[in-house]
Amino acid sequence: MMISMAGRMLRSTDMRVLWKFAYNFGWKGMLSVQRFKRRLKQGQVFPPFLYVSIINSCNLRCTGCWVDVAAPREMISLDDWNRLIENAKKHGNRFFGILGGEPFMHPNLIEMLEAHPDCYFQIFTNGHQITDELASELRRVGNATPLISVEGSEVVSDERRGRDGVLDRTLKGIEACVKARLITGVASSICQTNYDDLVTEAWVDRLIELGVHYNWFHTYRAVGPDAAPELALTPEQVHRVRNFAVEMRNEKPIGFVDAYWDDQGQALCPAATGISHHISPYGDIEPCPIVQFANESIHDNDGDIFKTMTESNLLADFRETAAGATRGCIVLERPDLLKDVVERNDSRDTTTRGEAMAELLSMSHLNSQHDPGNEVPEKHWMYRFAKKHWFFGFGAYT
Repeated sequence: MMISMAGRMLRSTDMRVLWKFAYNFGWKGMLSVQRFKRRLKQGQVFPPFLYVSIINSCNLRCTGCWVDVAAPREMISLDDWNRLIENAKKHGNRFFGILGGEPFMHPNLIEMLEAHPDCYFQIFTNGHQITDELASELRRVGNATPLISVEGSEVVSDERRGRDGVLDRTLKGIEACVKARLITGVASSICQTNYDDLVTEAWVDRLIELGVHYNWFHTYRAVGPDAAPELALTPEQVHRVRNFAVEMRNEKPIGFVDAYWDDQGQALCPAATGISHHISPYGDIEPCPIVQFANESIHDNDGDIFKTMTESNLLADFRETAAGATRGCIVLERPDLLKDVVERNDSRDTTTRGEAMAELLSMSHLNSQHDPGNEVPEKHWMYRFAKKHWFFGFGAYT
């Protein structure tokens, strides 16, 4: 299947776009992880993969969203962006995730990409802003992959995302990206209302038919002001999602991303391992997107993000506490411990609604990806090797 998938990529992707992916993300990303591992031996934790929410605004109103999308617009400025990326590049970073809100509502997004041709960016988007013209601009710049969210059928999409006609507009965005010969991904937050529709071979075949190159299944995180814990998956369903991803990437010519398990199928938290942390639209440095507390910002230490992150007591405490409690998601499994971390570090609420602690206190204990004794190891040697050496684990749980 790896050969078939590579053939699909070669036939359907612009060669310059493919080269940027292979060199900036593949080769340079591997080198950035090697530098990360060397830093770990010296007691320094600076993530090789930074995720940046560049804007809080969004055209949708999704159930379970933790972002203040209806609040006054706040954005990472172009100057702050360039300072952040340049500083991270000094320490080997070349891959960045771009989140929102809806990133394509940021007026300078193309400039942000264009300013750093030696980096690679993954843009988490609902796809509604992506026209043929914008997709052509992404192809011209060449160093970004749109990861477009699909939340189920027409009915489920409208229910989950708070608007009408959501799926149709999302599919048009996917079509524009595929037509422009971009490396195009689809992400889904798997929950009770879309589980039967999306965790199926028929849906994977549909993605391949649409021209999609890779898929990313997230399991639903019941957080935020409208947490809807009734949508959360059972442990059996989470296990099935993991097993399904492993099976499909060995049977279908499409990539499957599942960032919450290592090569042996053991659960992990990317923030607990230190491989990724998050920056909010306000510049706050947070352990991960769903932990909306911070002590530092990208403006501290004259913008030296490396110094700020490696010296952060909050990030260090979060990593140690999370890894000591579970291999899964501490937010879901042990919100009480996250509360303790926040209080120990006197961390501030980074939301505009000012209710992050109240939301944390109201959370019930839910399961996450941690399911000891039911691990599903990677089957393909290449995925096993890549996960073991370049992307996950790194001794956080030893």
